[in-house]
Amino acid sequence: MSTYKEFVDKIKPEFDKIFRFLESEIAKIRTSRASPTLVEDIEVNAFGQKFPLKQLGAISTPSTSQIVIQPWDISYIEPIEKAIASSGLGMSAVVDKNIIRLNLPLLTEEYRQGLTKMLNEKGEQARQSIRRQREDCWNKIQDAFKAKQLSEDDKFRGKDELQKVVDDYNGKIKTLIEKKTQELM
Repeated sequence: MSTYKEFVDKIKPEFDKIFRFLESEIAKIRTSRASPTLVEDIEVNAFGQKFPLKQLGAISTPSTSQIVIQPWDISYIEPIEKAIASSGLGMSAVVDKNIIRLNLPLLTEEYRQGLTKMLNEKGEQARQSIRRQREDCWNKIQDAFKAKQLSEDDKFRGKDELQKVVDDYNGKIKTLIEKKTQELM
């Protein structure tokens, strides 16, 4: 016989993955200061393969409005420049000998509102993923009940426990989004 706790415990790592992914995506959204996380995962097409920018050079932030990329090899400069231009981040790349300087534009009110909208969309996508996982887990609990592996009481305890976990993760997502929104504004 299975217990409803087994089903709920199996789903928690999936919720953790969803939350960690959201955290990493949100870290890429620019606030008022430059950060290497803004550009480190931009895919650069070099030698017929795609590489994350962080594998092709050192990324630093000498000031709050500038990111400096020092490629390991000067042959990476042109592909990195192209990747940044097509990334949609709104940054202008300036090549200065063997380094690339990215000057971040000032955050206008309109740009901040756009970032806030994107932030809310990412939060909603995470909540949708959690709902899909919850639905999947609930179906497994019901299947176990139908196969007489769970009692009816355990089925409903499982549903309640699952909802508590979902509410907890939705609260974490809401807090994360609110914190980032405060940083943006």
